[in-house]
Amino acid sequence: MAYTYPHTIENGAGEKLTFLGIRQDPDGEFMEVENLVSAGSGPPMHVHYKQEETLTVVQGKIGVQVLGQEPSFYEAGSTVTFPKGQAHKFWNAGTEPLVCKGWVKPVHNIEYFLTEIYRSTKENGGKRPGSFEAAYLLNKYKSEFDMLEIPAFVKKVIFPVTIFFGKLTGKYKKFKHAPEAIK
Repeated sequence: MAYTYPHTIENGAGEKLTFLGIRQDPDGEFMEVENLVSAGSGPPMHVHYKQEETLTVVQGKIGVQVLGQEPSFYEAGSTVTFPKGQAHKFWNAGTEPLVCKGWVKPVHNIEYFLTEIYRSTKENGGKRPGSFEAAYLLNKYKSEFDMLEIPAFVKKVIFPVTIFFGKLTGKYKKFKHAPEAIK
């Protein structure tokens, strides 16, 4: 799937993410990004199995938590890096908008996955992605991403049933051009 840059997505829950473009450095391609996060908002505990993520605070205060650790807080000028495979979450820990610039490396399917998750979340009132979309996307890209706040029982039992009915009712036709997952 080809996007035109900058490419901005919003989830209806106070998060706006702009993909600024794919860049190149000696180690390969990376996606340059910019986040705008409202007070108290931020993504749930998640993991990128194949990608490193770095965010530099431009404005505001970011709260960061790595799975199993206490939260940490950083202000403008600070940079946080999440190595691939490290479960983490972040949020706007201040009262003013949080603005971060950063990158995700390598690019893989981050843009497609987040574009569809944000779209579904926005269409679902900004609370969480719709059940059919979450089941499909998290199953298709399970080698790349996971949302750890979804119980294992839901992923192992409910998602397969949801996917079955989603396929049966044609709900996944919109994903017919979805890129293949990175194994």
